[in-house]
Amino acid sequence: MTQSPQPLVPFEFRPLPLGSIKPQGWLKDQMQLMASGLAGHEHDFYRFVSESSWLGGGSEYSKLNEGFPYWLNGIVPLAYGMDDERLKDQIRQSVQIVLQRRASDGWIGPEKGGARNFWARYPLFLGMIQLLEADSSYKSSILPALHDFVALQNKMLKNDYEGYLERPGDALTSEDHGWGRVRVADMMITLQWLYEHDPAGQEVMLMENLDYLRRGQIDWAEWYKEGVYIKEDFSTIPDEKLKPIFPYAHGVNVGQGLKAGAVINRFTNNASLLTMSRRAVDWTFTYHGATSGTILADERLKGLAPYYGSELCTTVETMYSLTYLYQTLGDSSFADRVELAAFNALPVALTPDWWAHQYLTQPNQPAAKYLSETPWWNVNGWGNTYGLEPNYPCCTVNHPQGYPKFLSGMFVGVGQNGLAHALLGPGKVETTLPSGAAVKVSCLTNYPFSNAFTYTVDSSAPFEFGIRIPGWHIPGPSSTIKISTTSPSGPISAKSVSISPDAHSGLQTLPLSTGTSTITLTLSHTINIIPRANSSIAIQAGPLLYALQIPSYNTSTAVKAFNQAGTANPFSPTANTTNTTNSSNPPPASPLSPSVNGAIPPEVRDYQYLPQNGAKWAIAIDPSTLSFHSKFRDQRESQTDTEQTEPNLRQAEPSLPNPLWTGDGEGMPTWIEAKGCEIAWDTLKGGPGPVPAAGERKCLGEGFAVKLIPYGGAKVHMSEFPTVELGGGKNER
Repeated sequence: MTQSPQPLVPFEFRPLPLGSIKPQGWLKDQMQLMASGLAGHEHDFYRFVSESSWLGGGSEYSKLNEGFPYWLNGIVPLAYGMDDERLKDQIRQSVQIVLQRRASDGWIGPEKGGARNFWARYPLFLGMIQLLEADSSYKSSILPALHDFVALQNKMLKNDYEGYLERPGDALTSEDHGWGRVRVADMMITLQWLYEHDPAGQEVMLMENLDYLRRGQIDWAEWYKEGVYIKEDFSTIPDEKLKPIFPYAHGVNVGQGLKAGAVINRFTNNASLLTMSRRAVDWTFTYHGATSGTILADERLKGLAPYYGSELCTTVETMYSLTYLYQTLGDSSFADRVELAAFNALPVALTPDWWAHQYLTQPNQPAAKYLSETPWWNVNGWGNTYGLEPNYPCCTVNHPQGYPKFLSGMFVGVGQNGLAHALLGPGKVETTLPSGAAVKVSCLTNYPFSNAFTYTVDSSAPFEFGIRIPGWHIPGPSSTIKISTTSPSGPISAKSVSISPDAHSGLQTLPLSTGTSTITLTLSHTINIIPRANSSIAIQAGPLLYALQIPSYNTSTAVKAFNQAGTANPFSPTANTTNTTNSSNPPPASPLSPSVNGAIPPEVRDYQYLPQNGAKWAIAIDPSTLSFHSKFRDQRESQTDTEQTEPNLRQAEPSLPNPLWTGDGEGMPTWIEAKGCEIAWDTLKGGPGPVPAAGERKCLGEGFAVKLIPYGGAKVHMSEFPTVELGGGKNER
């Protein structure tokens, strides 16, 4: 099979090179906490990084050797987003060792013979191409290694799909090879990057590899078909019927696979794949989505019940896929979904100092504690606690890509002479457009807690600047765009512009002149009530989900190894699925041994969050009583009309706390108030069961005030509520 060189289908919005975008404000604070926390110290002590087989050690949590590659894929954008020299040194040392240990035939990785499998190279190579964009000093070492691997991969694929499909004599099973086949879009991204940036005469070979990989894939187009895709709750279907479709149902696979159609379309130009991509997102979130922006899949897809869980790995992979989909297809709804996950599902799963994480998060989770019996498909009893590796270690090494890749997708190129703010948040960018215009943009904002944005734009030539207007925006008199421009030779010009974004992309395009422009943007939102399972509701305002914070305290212990929890390997679809023990007390576990390369930092602990005595979680609310409150709004209301409308006179908004996503929720600058009451609500395996049916909701006492805070700050929470109608006191519905 020979593919003639041809241009790839272009991006709708062009990704910018890593390092050209920097964080500001609260996002910079969070990424600094990441660099100072677990993500930035795994190279120092964490055995699956510092003692990885990729670096000559012997520590792997999987025979697929994916731990170190996951880490590299996330640490590169963190290091170069923050210009962190310590992290850059970690990368430099690690990449040098990996390249020095290459096999003579061009294989990159520790595997030999029948143990060779392409999968773990996918995240490794994603890290490497980001590194090539950010630091040209790596070109002389990484590019030759990648091109040698491309040639070897071509030879292997032509040898009966060696390294991709199971073959006689392989050390890996068909199931093992399945991970690389269902996640192959990530490998294709690297091959396409080489094709466009440094083909080195391998254009035909790169196209051949892409086509071989496409032919051997586990094809997502076969899954997202009517009559094939499972829209029902997986818990209602016998396991034997679900085993054959496990690759399509694995939560992280789903998150990664959302972009597969768009990736393959770039070299096949098959428009039906774009239809499939949109269907994939629609069906996934309609039938298995969480209102926090992630996918409900405690290893495997489940349904919409609020006691199911969402894996942290799934969240960050979903964010990356949706960002890619916005860049390739241009649908504004994809970017809305990225922001929803970035501001809700991601922060709730991390402690405020970024030293501990959950494996999975439940929409209704009034405690994060050990469970002797769980409602999850294949996650151990520690799954919703915070720690180093509360379940499988993939999330420990994979979660660092979350905010750094969000930052990388914040600004995009548009055509030959355009630049756009695609994923909203505080950041700045410096780039030269294909037209030759040198542009600098700085956005100061407390978004998503505030809807006010101030841009300072410097340009060497006229260009078009775009701002994506989110789908939740409500047009009205309080929504404004004001532009003032100072040209090199002329006076200041000022004007107001009506908000009228493109219906498809959401972009508001603003032609700007040479010189310095200041843009102030104010958006408007309303409270959005989201229908959920069993006639319950979730509550959003703008891009934030709001939840009832359960008063709690935490206890901590020395960290334990993930495989001390007494359950089977959760990465395998053949593992046990009951996850029970004979006691409600946590099983005994010895503290994790220090790495040979470094002691475990004292900040690394395992935590349980337990409700305080008398804390109430079985609460129904009256949606007619919801009211939105903001510290920013309170300050604006105290200012004069002139102070509010003139950006140079406007007082600065209150600074956001750091750490931001605090477990007590007191630092949250926005909240929603409502009236609610306590109701009877059955428990299920240590937590809230199904939301009581509408006819079974009876207030057990007088109504009372309820305060909801942003979900990311409510580590133990309720976010899906039954509804009641409250009059002067008790009410039945």
